[in-house]
Amino acid sequence: MKRIIYILTLLVSQATLFTSCDGDFEEVNKNPNDPSVVPSSLLLAGTLRSTANEMQSTFLAGESASCWVQHLGKPVYNDSELYLPRTGSIQTLWNTLYSSVIKDASIMQTLAEEEGNSNMEGVSLVIQAFAYQVLTDAFGNIPMTEAGLTDEGNTTPIYDDSKAVYTQILAMLDQAMVALNGTGTIDASQDLVYGGDYMNWKRYAASLKFRVLMRASADASFNVAPQLQSLVNSGLLFSSNAQEAKMAFLSASPNANPYFEGLVDGGRDKEWCLGEELVNFMLDSNDPRLPVYAQEVGGNGSGNGYVGKPAGIRDIGSSFYGDSKNVSLIGLKYLEATEPCYFMSHAQLKLLMAEAAERNLITGNPATYYAEGILASFETNGVDQGSFALGYGGGATGLQQIAEQSWVALYMQGYEAFAEYRRTGFPVLPLAMDAEESAIPSRLTYPLDEQSLNNANYTTAVSAQGPDVLTTSLWWTK
Repeated sequence: MKRIIYILTLLVSQATLFTSCDGDFEEVNKNPNDPSVVPSSLLLAGTLRSTANEMQSTFLAGESASCWVQHLGKPVYNDSELYLPRTGSIQTLWNTLYSSVIKDASIMQTLAEEEGNSNMEGVSLVIQAFAYQVLTDAFGNIPMTEAGLTDEGNTTPIYDDSKAVYTQILAMLDQAMVALNGTGTIDASQDLVYGGDYMNWKRYAASLKFRVLMRASADASFNVAPQLQSLVNSGLLFSSNAQEAKMAFLSASPNANPYFEGLVDGGRDKEWCLGEELVNFMLDSNDPRLPVYAQEVGGNGSGNGYVGKPAGIRDIGSSFYGDSKNVSLIGLKYLEATEPCYFMSHAQLKLLMAEAAERNLITGNPATYYAEGILASFETNGVDQGSFALGYGGGATGLQQIAEQSWVALYMQGYEAFAEYRRTGFPVLPLAMDAEESAIPSRLTYPLDEQSLNNANYTTAVSAQGPDVLTTSLWWTK
C-alpha cells in the first residue's frame, strides 16, 4: 500500500506540473483520493512531451548535434560549432531522460502490470527503450541495471557496458511487441503520438528494433541478420508516413515546437542558418527539399538563392558569414509551432532497409527501398520528385548513397542524425575551421554531476570505455 500511495503522490504531482505547463496536452479527471482508479496512462502525455522537448532542444540537439553534422550553423554565438558544447545542456539531457522519461515510464509499466493493461505496459517499454538508446548512443556506458533506484537508497548506480545496454534494449522491445496485443486501453487523450492505437505502437516497437539492430550490426555477436529478416517477415514495420512515430506540438508557447519557442517567439531566428555542406550537397543534386529546409538569402522571394555557412569560424563577427543577411536561415516549415518531433520516421526505416538489403542482411531490392526512403522524405516535406535522380549504384557506392540520403532526410533530427553520421562515416565532412578538437566529436562527455556525485562508478566506466572526452569512439562508430 505504501508503494501505491507513493506512486499516486508522484503521479498527481507530475500531472499538476505538466498540466500547468502544457495546457491541453492532458486531462486529470480521476479521483486523486482513490488509488484503485489511478490509470497507468496518467503520466503518458507528460512523459512524451518531456522526451520530445529534449529531442528538439535547441541548446544541445541543435547547437551541438545538428551543427556537428553540419546541417545547421550559427552566424553568432557559435562556440558549439568549435566543439564546445554547453555542459549544462548535457546535464539536462541526462537528467530529463532518466528522471522525467525512464523513471516515469517505469512507473507506468508497474501500474499497467497491476491493472492488467498489457497495451500500456508495451507503450512504457517502448518509451524506455528509446530513451536508453539515446543515452547510450550519446555517452557510451551508462547506468541501466541500477537506474531509477534512488527511492530504494541507491544514488550511485553502476554503469552498464554499452553493448549490454543494447542487449537489454532489444529485450525490452521484444517484450513490448508481445505486450501490445490489444489487451487493455491506451487513453487517446494522453497518447500524443498515436491517439491510443496500440497497433501503431507495435509497429513503432518493431521499426525501432530494426534501427537498434542496424547499429548493433557493428558487432557480429549480435547476429542481426535473422532478427532483421524476422522483422521484415512480420509485416509490422512502418509501411507509410502515417505510421511513423512523431509527436505534434500545439500552436502556441509553452506547448509549441521548441525551435518556434526559442527562435521565433524568442526573436532569435537570425542566429541560426544552414551548414555549407548540406546546402551544397542539395544544390549539386537539385534536391527539391532545399527550399523547404532553408530560406533564400535575404528571405524567401529574394531570388538570391541558397548559401550555407562553413563550420566553426572562431571570429564569426568579423566574417562574411557572421551577417545573417548573407546566409540561408532555417526554412519556415521547421520553425512552425506545430512542426512535430520525430522519434522515428518512415523515411529513415526505408533507408535502413536499403542498407540491410545491400549488405545481404535481409531480402529485397536495395534500390527499391532506397527510392521509397527518399520519396517518403519528399512526402514529409510536401515536394515532388521533379528532376531529382533516384538512380542507385549498388555496392560500396550504393551504401554511400544510402548513408548520404539518410543524412539529408534526418535534417532537424539532431541526435539521430549525429548517431547515423558516426555509424556510417558518411558524408565525409570537413573538420570545423577553428576546431577545439582534433576530430568531429564521437560522443558527449559525462555530466559534471556524475563526476562529483558518482565518481567511483564514473571512474570505472571511463577506465573501461576510454577517456571522457568528445573524441573517444564508441563500439559501433566508424
